[in-house]
Amino acid sequence: MKAPPLSSSGFLRKARLSTYLYTLLAFILLVAIIHGEYFVCTSGRLEPTRVTSPAPVKKIEDYKLPFAVGKGEEGCDIFSGRWVRDELTRPRYEESECPYIQPQLTCQEHGRPETEYQKWRWQPHGCDLPSFNATLMLESLRGKRMMFVGDSLNRGQYVSMICLLHSLIPQHKKSVQTYNNDAITVFRASDYNASIEFYWAPFLLESNSDNAVVHRISDRIVRKGSINKHGKHWKGVDILVFNTYLWWVTGQDMKILKGSFEDEEKEIMQLSTEEAYRLAMKSMLKWVTRNMNRTNTRVFFTAMSPTHSKGDWGGEPGGNCYNQTTLIQDPNYWGTDSRKSIMKVIGEEFGKSKFPITFLNITQLSSYRKDAHTSIYKKQWNPLTPEQLANPASYADCTHWCLPGLQDTWNELLFAKLFYPNSS
Repeated sequence: MKAPPLSSSGFLRKARLSTYLYTLLAFILLVAIIHGEYFVCTSGRLEPTRVTSPAPVKKIEDYKLPFAVGKGEEGCDIFSGRWVRDELTRPRYEESECPYIQPQLTCQEHGRPETEYQKWRWQPHGCDLPSFNATLMLESLRGKRMMFVGDSLNRGQYVSMICLLHSLIPQHKKSVQTYNNDAITVFRASDYNASIEFYWAPFLLESNSDNAVVHRISDRIVRKGSINKHGKHWKGVDILVFNTYLWWVTGQDMKILKGSFEDEEKEIMQLSTEEAYRLAMKSMLKWVTRNMNRTNTRVFFTAMSPTHSKGDWGGEPGGNCYNQTTLIQDPNYWGTDSRKSIMKVIGEEFGKSKFPITFLNITQLSSYRKDAHTSIYKKQWNPLTPEQLANPASYADCTHWCLPGLQDTWNELLFAKLFYPNSS
């Protein structure tokens, strides 16, 4: 006898059962995959990571940052404090003992008659800075690269770092070389297989001021979206220290190139200083997120370095840093308002960053140091005119800083943030 044919209702019940069964199996498989492994993005690629049990989501600050060896004092803002005179531990080295200081920064060699500017130590309110440990710094750089990227002020901080470290390295185990028409300077410590480098990029983006030697161009042009032009030289660095500010402040709108410097007809737009600077910050943060690995690299950004060229601290009207040998005592002194608008841009853009950037807020503490500039005590690239010689204040450099001096403090702060990153 033939089996009776299936009714349409029986067929549908079987179909539903099969659908439910497949759905259940798929769900079980999905759960197994989720609990077996998940993927995290590291250095721009996906890598499987085995987990044994679910873990709570951590905020960035909960992770131990690379190079950290301890915690800073709870609630300590190392950038808020005062300058105290210290003849016992300052300066940390003598100008004559560090052959790497450029003649633009050797104030004693060029006739500065006193050394008072070398004898000040930064003291945070209610806490202390970790003491700079050159041995720890060198050991932590073993097999690694540290690079300062930016303008001549960042080069000064770079040189300061070398001066703070080089005395621990035998003469025949250290060297300095320049590449790319002096755009790259590399200090090597062979026993440590370590390098400390400087890369000239005053805007971080490509510009018509990228020649490290000949760059005094009044009509400055910055190319939009061009950070990879320089960024290709930063890849593989373990500690990056950026700065950019001075070259953006021209008192006029910035010219931004939308195409290439090679184009015969160039499309140029003009932006306010703040919006042009924002463009650079966005590009830098995007590059960092794509190219740096938060598990083993660190990125720092040094804030704006102040100038003292207007006498706006209550000194002689129209005066500047020339002949200044004392500090500004007003704790509320800030300087030009343009710094505040740039600081606002930095705060807004860094607040969106997916990569932890350590901000070295040296602006306020440096603003008190009208005494620490190179002033007239530096190598002059052009012969001085009789008019200049009759009025030294007219050619005083109130932008750069003598070494040893203020920028050694910047590196003490960098040291604190690198190894004790919970400092505020």
